[in-house]
Formats: sequence, structure tokens, C-alpha cells
Amino acid sequence: MWTADRVMKGLIVLIAVAMSLYHVTIAFIGAPQALFFRGAHLLFALVLVFLIYPSLRKRETPAAGPLLRDDAGGTIGGDKTGARASWLDWLCIAAAAVTIIYIWVEHERLITRFVYVEDPTDIELVLGAIFVALVIDATRRVIGWALPITAIIFLAYAFFIAKSRPEQIIEIMYITTEGIFGTTLGVSASYVIMFVLFGAFMERTGIGRLFMDFALSLTGHSAGGPGKVSVISSSLFGTVSGSAVANVLVDGPITIPLMKRTGFRPPFAAAVEAVASTGGQIMPPVMGAAAFVMAEFLGVSYFQVTVWAIIPAILYYVAVFFAVHFEAKRVGLLGLPRSEIPRLRDVMRERGHLFIPLLVILGGLIGGYSAPLCALAGTLSCVPVALLRKNTRQDISWRTVWGALQDGAKNSIAVALACACAGIVIGVITLTGAAINFTAVVVDLSRDLLPLALLLAMLAGIVLGMGMPTTPAYIVMVSLLVPAIIKLGASPPAAHMFAFYFAILSAITPPVALAVYAAASIAKTNLWESGLAAVRVGAAGFIVPFMFVFETSLLMIGDWFTILTSFVSATIGVICLAAGLHGYLLRENKIWERVVLVAAAVLLIKPGYISDAIGLGMLALVVINQKLLNPGKT
Repeated sequence: MWTADRVMKGLIVLIAVAMSLYHVTIAFIGAPQALFFRGAHLLFALVLVFLIYPSLRKRETPAAGPLLRDDAGGTIGGDKTGARASWLDWLCIAAAAVTIIYIWVEHERLITRFVYVEDPTDIELVLGAIFVALVIDATRRVIGWALPITAIIFLAYAFFIAKSRPEQIIEIMYITTEGIFGTTLGVSASYVIMFVLFGAFMERTGIGRLFMDFALSLTGHSAGGPGKVSVISSSLFGTVSGSAVANVLVDGPITIPLMKRTGFRPPFAAAVEAVASTGGQIMPPVMGAAAFVMAEFLGVSYFQVTVWAIIPAILYYVAVFFAVHFEAKRVGLLGLPRSEIPRLRDVMRERGHLFIPLLVILGGLIGGYSAPLCALAGTLSCVPVALLRKNTRQDISWRTVWGALQDGAKNSIAVALACACAGIVIGVITLTGAAINFTAVVVDLSRDLLPLALLLAMLAGIVLGMGMPTTPAYIVMVSLLVPAIIKLGASPPAAHMFAFYFAILSAITPPVALAVYAAASIAKTNLWESGLAAVRVGAAGFIVPFMFVFETSLLMIGDWFTILTSFVSATIGVICLAAGLHGYLLRENKIWERVVLVAAAVLLIKPGYISDAIGLGMLALVVINQKLLNPGKT
């Protein structure tokens, strides 16, 4: 029987599928003019938000739906497709359609007018004010208050402090590509949704099981095996999800109970999963949404961004892997029984072909094709690849494609709204020149010292990331802090990667740490204990960004000999850091050995042959003491 709720759910599904098919078509034929393309993308997102997140929440009923991504502002819970839209929501939908269709109708006149010279018409002022309010309200519904409040503060700054006229503010926000319809929304429309769609198809065709079995076959039997499985599987899943919380909620229900069963303390188990999942946003080939924005800001290909990210991502996961190993050895934990572990040969024979879509994307990026086209090729290959073998084709049907199209659109609406609302911030900065003033303040506070400026940027990134998703946090940092870092001597790629890292690491930094919240809820443990353990496990993630600012060879910039030596020394350094922080190297460390190992880690991660030599000497001292002079239990 067709009830009102079933009709509403069906309408949401049809709109979501239409949104995905529209972007697939655009990826085939090429994007239209910016205001048309970005307007259509945002209109789809606004309609879905007002239907999925209605204003009258008291009438909601639980409904299963895809998880929204934390790096784009998603929540730990599912969507609200069981809620019924009210007359107010339908009014918002109508207003969104009118405001965007007006831009399409008046497109020729709008792109030929002189900005800031010809004042907007009265109807444009009214529609523009309504449109800004709609974007702020829709963003609030899907990702909370932090980013909307930030946008409102910037609007107040433009009006009351910078003394900008209301006509100027609405003009730049509504009828130009400098505000809401700016570069960030363009990135969401061109890049992000295609990779989100790819991730949805990968999940629907069984990639999660492949990653888990692959990781189990490699490390499940070793000391602390389930923890290492979490690190490997989360890094692999991160290549297609680009999301910390979604990663935790896919891997965590399997890996966290396994870790607890083999003896890991619940807070540590939650920390390992949270830190490993957070690294998915920095793991090529499919990084978090902010990586696409970075490519656009720097005017480089997305593939170039993935090249810069390779070594820092490896260092991050090496540190986490050895943190798990040393913790397991220190407390005497064993791995899983061989009988419970799949054989690598069997995993690759039965499901290894599901890696092909990832290889398609990677090969396309290396070949110089555009990122959206590579994502489209990977997406289109998912179902045919799954049909290659009997054991992976049994669950594939038209419902697989239909469900993936829904998931791709629903999972991308938070990205679209975050980028649109961040466009308000960027528009104000462009209109008022606030970035120049802020840069001067940061340079003055740091007393022209780059390390101090980096510390200020780190704190700002963590604070911003606590209250808003990675992408807008990164955008705000780029607008206000990165220019100061570059002015003090950092290279643009290093400065942008620095901001990118610390916008991400807020997911494991208390008191607001979404990835830790998700993992702790699965582990049924204390949030603060899990958060502090996560900071310890992910400590290298807080140090490496400083290092690649001072030694850009860690971003694969420079000659190969320097890149290789820097990578080797930094790898040894992060292993020393894990050993020092977790109290085990070849045996349990004494206090002085832990201090020496942490000092050696800092020296090895710091660029320079002299510091590397001293660090290696300190490491050798601890190894000799543990192995030869006082072996103890190894």
C-alpha cells in the first residue's frame, strides 16, 4: 500500500539517483558553464537536504540509510529518510528552485555585467538574501551549527566592521562565482561526487570484505594481529572512502572485538581503529574531499597532490603499525589462531580481482587523465569486475547499481553544503581583503619565526576541525593562515599540506574527536581514555607535517637521493617514536631508554645528515643495551 512515508522515501530515492546520473552524464560529455553546473549540483543537494533533514524533527522515525562522511560533515548516525517533510520544507525547496533557476534564466546578462559597478536589481537582492539564508540553514541541518555560525560571523564582519554595503555582499555571494558558486562548490560538483560514487560502488560490490581478508591473511597471526589488521584494512578502505567515521563504522565492528578478544585494552583498541581510519583521508589514490580543493587552489592536477601525499601517508601508517606491534609485545599479546585466518593465496584467487577498479583509477591518474574521468572509469568497472568470478557475482544485481547510485548522491550532499557554506566565508574574505589583515596579524604574533607560525596554524587547524568538517576547516586555514606561512618561507605545497593534515587530525584530538567517538561507542569504553590513547598512537601525524615544511623532499620534491635518504631516516624516526611512546623496542624499555628513543625520533625525522647520524647513534645505544648488555625478555 502506498503510504505518505513510502511515497516520500521513493521521491528521495528518485532524486538521489537522478543526481548521480546527472553527474555521470556530465563526466561523459563535459561540464556546462559554471553557474549552470554548480547551480544544478547545489539544487540537487538542497532538495535532498530539505527532504532528508526536515524541520519538524519530532515526527522523525528511525530509518536505515548510508552514513554521511565526517570529512564532509557527516554524522555518526544514518540519514533521516523516515522523517516527513513539512510545509516549511516544501517552501524551502520551492525557494531554492526559484533562486537558482533565476540565475539560469538571467545567465547571459549576469556574466556580461560589470561586478561592483552595476548594482544588483531589487529582485536579485531579495532572491540573494533568501538564497544565502537557505544555504546556511541547509548546512546547519546536515552538519550542525559550527560552520553556519562561522559564515554568519564573517557576514557580520563584512557588514559591521568592513562596512561593506549589503548590495556588495549579496552580489558576490549570489550572482558571481566568487562566493557560494565559487571554486569550492565547483570542486564538489566536478571531483568529489564522482569519487564518492566510486566508493559507493566499491562498497556495494564487496571491497570491504576483500580488504579485511587481505589484512587478516598478512598479519592476523602475528603479535597483536587484529590491531595490525585494523591498520592495514583501514588504510585500504580509506583509499576508497576518504572518511574517518565511515571507515570506523565499516571496519570497527570486526576489528575492535577481535582486538579486545586477543587482550588489547578497549581504549587502545578504539584508538587504533580511530587513528587508522583517520589516515584514510591522506592515503592515495582517493584522499579526502579537501585534497581536491587543494589541487584547485594550487592549480595542479589531483595526481600531483597524491604524489605529495605518498611519503607522509606511509610514515603515518608505519608509525601506527609499529605502535600496535610494540604495545602488543609489551603486554605479551598473541595473534589469532591460524585456523581463523584466511590464506593470502586463497584471498587473491577468490577476490583479488576486486582491486582492479582501484588500479584503473591509479593508472588513469598516472596517464594524465582528469580525476573525474578516472573516477568514472573506476566506477563503471566495479560491476563488470565483480561479475568476473562466481563467488563475487552472486550478490550483484540491478539493486546493486540502484543502491550505489542512491548512496553516492546521499553521501555527497554534506560535501556540497559544506563547500557552499564555505563559499560564504571565501566571498567575504575576497570582498573585504580580510586575508591580508589576518596574515599581517599572524606574522606579527609569530615574530617572523616560521616554527611559531606553524604552531599557531596547528592549533587553529585542530580547533577549526573540532567544530567543522575537514574541507571547510582546510578552506578557512588556506584563506587566513597559509598565506602567512608562505610569507615566512614555506613552499606553497608544504603549507597547503600542513593545513590539510591538521584539519584532518582533529578527528582524533579530544575533546571533539568524531572518529574516536565512533570507535569508543563500538568498543564500549571511555571517550577520554580512547582520545588520549589515539593522540599517543597517532603522534607521528602531529610531527610529520612540521618536517615536510622544513624538508620538502618528504613531499617528493627534489632529487631522488635526497628524497630516498629523507624517507629512510624519517621512517626509522617514526618507528623510534612509537617505541619510545609505547615502552618497547626489543624488550620493555626503561625510562631512560624511552627518553633516548623519543629524542632519536626527533633527530631522525628532522632533516639533516648530522642530526640523522646523532639519532642513529642514540638508537644504536638503546639496541646494544637491550640486545647485548641487558637482553632481558625479547
